Amino acid sequence: MAKATRTATITDPVGIHARPASQFAQAATASGCAVTIAKGAGAPVNAGSILSVMGLGIQKGDEVTVNVDGDNAEKVADDLIETLTKAE
Repeated sequence: MAKATRTATITDPVGIHARPASQFAQAATASGCAVTIAKGAGAPVNAGSILSVMGLGIQKGDEVTVNVDGDNAEKVADDLIETLTKAE
C-alpha cells in the first residue's frame, strides 16, 4: 500500500474554520484512503472527521502534516494539501 506525507503552512487569515475543514474532511473521506492530519508536532487525527479537524484549532501560520495510506496516495496527498491551502 502506498504512503505519502505532505506538509504545508496555513496562510488563510482565519485559519481552518468550518467551511474549509468541512471541504477537507469530505475530500479525505472521498479519497478512499486512510488520511490523518496533525498540527505542528501534535498527535495526528482522522482527517475524515470535521470535528477532529476543527478540534486542532489550526490558525494562520500553523504548519500541518497530512499523511495518506492507500491507492494513489501521492495524488491524494497533493489534492488534500491544495484543498487546505486554496481555502483562503
